[in-house]
Amino acid sequence: MSQSKLYPEAYPMSSGNPNAAYSSDGVTGGGYQTKKKKNKWLWIGLPLLLLAIIIGAVLGGVLGSRKSNDGGASTSSNASSGTNANTGVPSNVGSVNSAAATNTGANGEVYLAVATDSYLLPVYATGTATAGYAAPTVDSSASAKDSWPTDPSPPSNSSIRANPRLAPAYKWEALTSGGLIANNPYFKQWNATIVQNASDTLGDDPTPYTEDGGLSGSGVLDVAREIKLKVKNWAYAYKVTNETQYADRVWLELQTAAGNNSAVSFGADDGTRWNPAHFLDVAEFCAAFAIGYDWLYDFWTDEQRDAIMWSIINLGLNLGHAALSGDSSASAYDWWAGSQTNNPEVNGNWNCVINGGLTQAAIAIMDRDPTQIAAQTLALTVPDAYNNCFQGPYSDGTWAETANYWYFGTTGAAEMVNALISAYGDDRGLAESNPGFNLTSVFHMYVQGMTSLFNYGDHGPNKYSATANSLLLWANVFDQPRYALYQRDHYDASEPWSMFWYNPATTGTWWDGLALDKHFDDPDGQWATARSSWSDNSGTYWAMKASKLTGHQTHGDLDVGDFVLDAMGQRWAGELGSGQYLSDGYFSSETQDSQRWLYYRKRTEGQNTLLIDNLNQNVNAEPTGNWGSTGTAQGLAPSLNVSTSDTAYFWTDMTSAYNGTGGVKRGIRYINGRKQILLQDDVTTSPTLQWRMHTNATVSTNQATATLTLGGETLVASIVQGPSGAAFSTASPTRSSSDPALPTGTGDAATYDQDQSNDGVTVLTIDVADGGSFSLQVLFTPQWGSGFTAVDTVNNVALDSWSLTSH
Repeated sequence: MSQSKLYPEAYPMSSGNPNAAYSSDGVTGGGYQTKKKKNKWLWIGLPLLLLAIIIGAVLGGVLGSRKSNDGGASTSSNASSGTNANTGVPSNVGSVNSAAATNTGANGEVYLAVATDSYLLPVYATGTATAGYAAPTVDSSASAKDSWPTDPSPPSNSSIRANPRLAPAYKWEALTSGGLIANNPYFKQWNATIVQNASDTLGDDPTPYTEDGGLSGSGVLDVAREIKLKVKNWAYAYKVTNETQYADRVWLELQTAAGNNSAVSFGADDGTRWNPAHFLDVAEFCAAFAIGYDWLYDFWTDEQRDAIMWSIINLGLNLGHAALSGDSSASAYDWWAGSQTNNPEVNGNWNCVINGGLTQAAIAIMDRDPTQIAAQTLALTVPDAYNNCFQGPYSDGTWAETANYWYFGTTGAAEMVNALISAYGDDRGLAESNPGFNLTSVFHMYVQGMTSLFNYGDHGPNKYSATANSLLLWANVFDQPRYALYQRDHYDASEPWSMFWYNPATTGTWWDGLALDKHFDDPDGQWATARSSWSDNSGTYWAMKASKLTGHQTHGDLDVGDFVLDAMGQRWAGELGSGQYLSDGYFSSETQDSQRWLYYRKRTEGQNTLLIDNLNQNVNAEPTGNWGSTGTAQGLAPSLNVSTSDTAYFWTDMTSAYNGTGGVKRGIRYINGRKQILLQDDVTTSPTLQWRMHTNATVSTNQATATLTLGGETLVASIVQGPSGAAFSTASPTRSSSDPALPTGTGDAATYDQDQSNDGVTVLTIDVADGGSFSLQVLFTPQWGSGFTAVDTVNNVALDSWSLTSH
């Protein structure tokens, strides 16, 4: 399989196995025509810049090894092959990192992550023994060297903490002189990775002012995020090493980005250098300058502090205050501000990132600012985020935009909450403003499959500044240690915020008591998912979407009934991701006649669902959801055996999506002990219908059977029930010749007004012409090898009658 495939996940990711390198070409976020973005995801996997800067910044969080691109074993420098025979290390893992083996059971079993797989997901030891494993908890009896000390000078809303206040001094001291880095394997590994990344980039030239699609396109967002990432690493490295080269490098970067480096040109010299036309840029510059100012406060001279402060005020806070206060001077760029009312059009990542950046900047300089603009801005960011950013998750935790935009939104929200708690002692009610914000960490855990996310809709830009480390903070805020235990094993945890958000007294096995299946039932974002295990990514995972098609910040697809499928370490049914954000009309609206729906990746034919009469689904669809699960939860042990009757299912009535067509229902379920998956469609009075599934697999068809091969594995799809003549075929992932024409712009628009090439993707299809009423059942059977007995036939049960025992 080539490297340009279905897009699995958008935060910086490389695939250790080219057979798993589902990558795509999305770019930065937005929700309106004015926020069109330029292609930055190259069709060669990952850009080299990401490999050098981002992957380097996050690897190491799993405390182990990962497979190299050629499928061989590549281990970290501190890996050890001297593992206990009872650790149950998978045969395809070359070695086990000794730092991870700090907690063992009576029989020597390791229960932290022992490696990463080819998707950079944690690999855990196998085995059914439970000795040594424990439920998620924060150990109140942890010794001083294993926990945070008591805050010696707690702040309050009437007494702000002294700088550094975004990461308090007592935590810096605990990490270094207090011994947390030396004694905690996670801190030790993260610290080593961060400092190495800081060292590797010391010799870089100052980040250039490179526009992406013009200042009103993606602007200089990548520039701001790269600067933020580097400043965090360098500032952190100085604090833990006392080597001034790192602090001096921060100064050079900030001086340049402020426009005060005579050797480097950095934007317009008119107060708009940080590009308010694309206000995310301003926010990320504010965050970078706030961190640089605050973390290195004791290093700077008064003149340097003033210089950084005035840059924050003149290039950032003045513009942010104008936008939040409704000043007419900001009318061209204040769309993201919710006017302190719950506005569904801005309940998403922009509001979170911008308010987060402005809040950090305001708090960093609060007691030095002679203009009082910092205090005035903070008085506006908190209520605006309360009513908008923190309403980003639906009631069940599903992020309103997409599973990938979750990263941007929750990172901005976490940085904002952290700043308030660290500086003032509380977050002023932000996290509790929406019960769904606690549950959005649960959403993230379930939306991660065995290979990658259930990555519906747009996937967004290069995530220079966003990780899933908000889970480490929410674990403390919501008293949910499971969140931190889950995230600490992921590769993107090697990042400076982890050093302050992770509670070192957190212990236990994150999957203990966690149900395998979940129905996210808010109709605005409804979906369901099930899996065979939480700790073994070679198992099975499915997810299906049946949500409303509007209200997703113009980042959704016409995709009721869309599904993904993982088995044997491969994604068999996958997503295509974003189209070209600079294409004409891409963010125009979510109405039925929106130009957005002209592009293949956004159209119904570009999804893994039913295409009827070659028409897009109706944007006003209101599908229902019907759910059942045996309720199986994983226990303490990493290995889980289920009975053949163990199951989960989800089906939806999606008739309303099909423009007056008679009944259309779709369901998915496990059979045969979660080893096989059944997909069923019950349809009445359908003139012309096509069943579609996008895959990276090599496909061969033989009437009612399709054989898919991918990554050295095989899956067989069988039509076990269907109308007369139903047979598999294949098609190209391109628009039909009968589709309405794409927009034809001029200038740059003419370049972008086209569909992206979906090289390496095949559409597996089943065509039904004048089918009348029928049930179409497709059975997916991974070829598990010796000892596996497949079920060849299944009960023909109407979806209305599905139950836990119907199959």
